[in-house]
Amino acid sequence: MQKVGFFKSIHVKIVLIYILLILLAMQIIGLYFARELEHTLKDSFTNSIEERVDLVEFSVRTEMRKKERGEADPTLEQSLRTILYSIRSEDINEIRVIDNNFRILATSETNNQSIVGQRSTEPIVRQSISSETPANKIRLDPQQEDRIWVLASPIVYQGEVLGTIYLESNIETVFEQMTEINRILAGGTAMSLAITVILGILIAQTITRPISDMRRQAQAMAKGNFSRKVRVYGNDEIGQLAIAFNHLTNRLQEAQSTTEGERRKLASVLSNMTDGVIATDRKGRIILINDPALRLLRVPRELVLHRPISSALGIESQYAFEDLIHMKDSINLDFSSPERPYILRANFSVIQKETGFVNGLITVLHDNTEQEKIDMERREFVANVSHELRTPLTTMRSYLEALADGAWQDKELAPSFLNVTQTETERMIRLVNDLLQLSKMDSRDYDLNKEFVEFNKFFNRIIDRFEMSKSQQVQFVRLLPESQFFVEIDTDKLTQVIDNIISNALKYSPDGGNIRFGIIAQEGLLKVMVSDDGMGIPKENVERIFDRFYRVDRARARSMGGSGLGLAIAREMIESHGGAIWAESEEGNGTTIFFTLPFELDEAGEWD
Repeated sequence: MQKVGFFKSIHVKIVLIYILLILLAMQIIGLYFARELEHTLKDSFTNSIEERVDLVEFSVRTEMRKKERGEADPTLEQSLRTILYSIRSEDINEIRVIDNNFRILATSETNNQSIVGQRSTEPIVRQSISSETPANKIRLDPQQEDRIWVLASPIVYQGEVLGTIYLESNIETVFEQMTEINRILAGGTAMSLAITVILGILIAQTITRPISDMRRQAQAMAKGNFSRKVRVYGNDEIGQLAIAFNHLTNRLQEAQSTTEGERRKLASVLSNMTDGVIATDRKGRIILINDPALRLLRVPRELVLHRPISSALGIESQYAFEDLIHMKDSINLDFSSPERPYILRANFSVIQKETGFVNGLITVLHDNTEQEKIDMERREFVANVSHELRTPLTTMRSYLEALADGAWQDKELAPSFLNVTQTETERMIRLVNDLLQLSKMDSRDYDLNKEFVEFNKFFNRIIDRFEMSKSQQVQFVRLLPESQFFVEIDTDKLTQVIDNIISNALKYSPDGGNIRFGIIAQEGLLKVMVSDDGMGIPKENVERIFDRFYRVDRARARSMGGSGLGLAIAREMIESHGGAIWAESEEGNGTTIFFTLPFELDEAGEWD
């Protein structure tokens, strides 16, 4: 799982939120405190100045109201200067008395006495005289770059403005006090933040430690590890959450074990089933398919997963997914090729909730090729038996009807008709005997009377018998080794097999042709060969000549007296001896029949 970034960590977030909240609270408190303190200091400073200005105003107004002055009395300018000098202080830079004509009557600044008698150009002076109300403002001293509080307070007597008192005071001291207080407040804030950070980290750890433990446990659970447990640090909400998380881990472990067991059982069942199983989602897309289904469909897993079921089965042109949901009967899927048949049977079952909502579809595939082949062979067998019996019976009925109609009196025709009837009767007897023999072999209701025989002598005796009785001009070529090979066989059964093979070779060999006989020993088996120069068998029919009633050329085989069961019987007998039989042929170049038998070598005359 991806590692959590430093700034994305809940621990850091809690500490940052805690610090930001404390910082915000301290800033709000600091701003409110600084603003109120500034207003208080400024109000205290201005109130102090205004109270002194009021005292000066009373004295100045008294002096300005005097009508007569004696020679011994000081002049108005001297009296005003004395009054102004009496209230000078560190926080008052200068104080002036200005009459209602804007003429400066006196100033407290010793070095600025030259302005006495001049007209004042200060706008605040004109404002206070014209409005008859005090006016004040803060301005910057261009020389010392200090802030100065300027006050113009009118001198009013009985509704008449006698002038104004103009005062400049140094309010910079108030701002210096504010700066010092803000510095102290900032230091205290920094110290508080440092303590807050430490406390925040400690407090956050008590919250985030169990959460981190639960996160690691959740990561381990996601990987399938249910052995870890979350440590419980207390009995608060987080502690109860840790207890619940541990309980959840136990329940998930039990559920996972149960689910895993069921999954293994299901996987084992699906893997060991001979039938294929396909599951789809509610939209008909394949979400599960077992190995037998892949083998039956002959497709890789990645090619069919998430594909529509109808497309994977090759029936999209005939059935939609909605049709398959309501399908009650099975469907045959024909994947046959010209070389071999291949038929599957598909059964469908709907997966539904209790409410009837369709969750998906289960399809079970079964290889029905062998069953179809058996059914086809059964139908073909019945048809062939019926045909094989009908032909001689029809012939016999015709000749018997002719004999019944008077042909028995004809000394020339009667023996011929009776001979045909006898021949057809023997043919039916052979056919029925062959069928009985095959039936016994199919039911395994027969015993082999086996004995050890030297195969060369056994094979040569059968060849000699055919060579002496053959009628056509066919040359026998023996390619037999001198070694002795002993086989354990039922001589009657194997004689019947070899007789049937040699008889077929004689039937289909032309005059002047050769029939070759050979024996090869290889890997514990004796490989026997009978080859002719006959018409051969088409390549597509070679593998079917051992089927019951199968004939390459039916008309010619029947005219030669064959029932189509000889090679089928030969195959059953050879296989019952633990061997195999097959044919190799090329059309127009003859046919070779091979069969194998287990053998023993003659060692030091052991079998003599």
